[in-house]
Amino acid sequence: VQLQASGGGLVQAGGSLRLSCAASGRTFSNYGMGWFRQAPGKEREFVASTSWSGGTTYFADSVKGRFTISRDNTKNTVYLQINSLKPEDTAVYYCAASRSGYGSNWSRYDYWGQGTLVTVSS
Repeated sequence: VQLQASGGGLVQAGGSLRLSCAASGRTFSNYGMGWFRQAPGKEREFVASTSWSGGTTYFADSVKGRFTISRDNTKNTVYLQINSLKPEDTAVYYCAASRSGYGSNWSRYDYWGQGTLVTVSS
């Protein structure tokens, strides 16, 4: 499956963004989906994930209450709504697809998008 992330940009602290990840090539609804991010000089970290149906979601503690993950299987797209942005949210955000469920372990994911940059100014 091919993944294309979009929606990043420059935003002031306290603002919002919605990231999108469009999938193609395989049956999207067969995959659990996740979002990860990598800040400059830091390791990639888990942000959020969702089951194949979207009925179950899971978030990193650092983003709970501010981030929402959702998916539209009719559009082969997963979304990450980011609210109350903080400068520490600055990172490249990656979407990923998993054939074996969902969760925070990056090694579970089989396919990765190219990333979209989110920059939060203070």
